[in-house]
Amino acid sequence: MLTHLDSQGRANMVDVTDKAVTSREAVAEARVRMRPETLRLIQDGGHPKGDVFAVARIAGIQAAKKTHELIPLCHPLLLTSVKVELSAEGEDTVRIEARCKLAGQTGVEMEALTAASVAALTIYDMCKAVDKGMTIENVRLLEKLGGKSGHYRAEDAQ
Repeated sequence: MLTHLDSQGRANMVDVTDKAVTSREAVAEARVRMRPETLRLIQDGGHPKGDVFAVARIAGIQAAKKTHELIPLCHPLLLTSVKVELSAEGEDTVRIEARCKLAGQTGVEMEALTAASVAALTIYDMCKAVDKGMTIENVRLLEKLGGKSGHYRAEDAQ
């Protein structure tokens, strides 16, 4: 059942008034594939715009906090924790993992997905001058805990 549709099929914000406040957590990931020399530039700290990972981390955190402003039917949430980790994977990929937590009435999957996505977009923005061919790949939910639907973990999640 699509919860964001009313009985007439119109989009609406889900009413969570009567839902219990529970501990909720979500983990999402994204990957940015680039030329090996672009990744080396990031890792060696030689990028003219500064520390690419630090800027992308902050962008991801800010994005998680503003998800309700970007996704029309998301509730504004009081996140209690947002962590965005970036790491090199192989010679041509940056892996981003975003983890969001709160005690609330609705889940934080969209916040984690938004954090990972915006961190990836930030890497693209910072590096586009040297590598316009970068691709953002595999944005997905890895794990979700809490709430009525319980625990979800992607089958191939680390």
